[in-house]
Amino acid sequence: MTDPEVLERITTRRAELDGLEEQLIKQLSEVRAEQDELAVAVRVWQRMSEQLADERTEAGSPVVQVAGRAVRLVPDRAPGVNESALPVDYQRILAAVRRAAGPIATRAIGEMLGLDTQVRGKLEPLRGKLTKLADRGWLHKRPDGKFTVRP
Repeated sequence: MTDPEVLERITTRRAELDGLEEQLIKQLSEVRAEQDELAVAVRVWQRMSEQLADERTEAGSPVVQVAGRAVRLVPDRAPGVNESALPVDYQRILAAVRRAAGPIATRAIGEMLGLDTQVRGKLEPLRGKLTKLADRGWLHKRPDGKFTVRP
């Protein structure tokens, strides 16, 4: 091998290594950006977890901040979780369903609660709350759309 050949090989290899270095620098930058994002996510999660834990220990219904808005939580029904852990409006809904003689429709619950049941816009939020209570184990939603209290 002559000197120009060796020099050409060195130059080619140096160019390959420079290209590889650029790729690695770009990948390292992307990895660091994702690590920073994950660190922020962990801090937000920790803050929310602490807030939830603090609020669950307080009397009444827990409230958390989500995107700067106060949001009430409806806890899952579980041993040791009393109805008093529910927000007041959910407690009223649960009491209305309990007073019913059997399965009860959303409209009838709305009437029991004094809502204007002729306005669909008044019933849909109630239906959402009933469904949430059913999803969390406080009520049973039957296939016909009526609700009953879980034993």
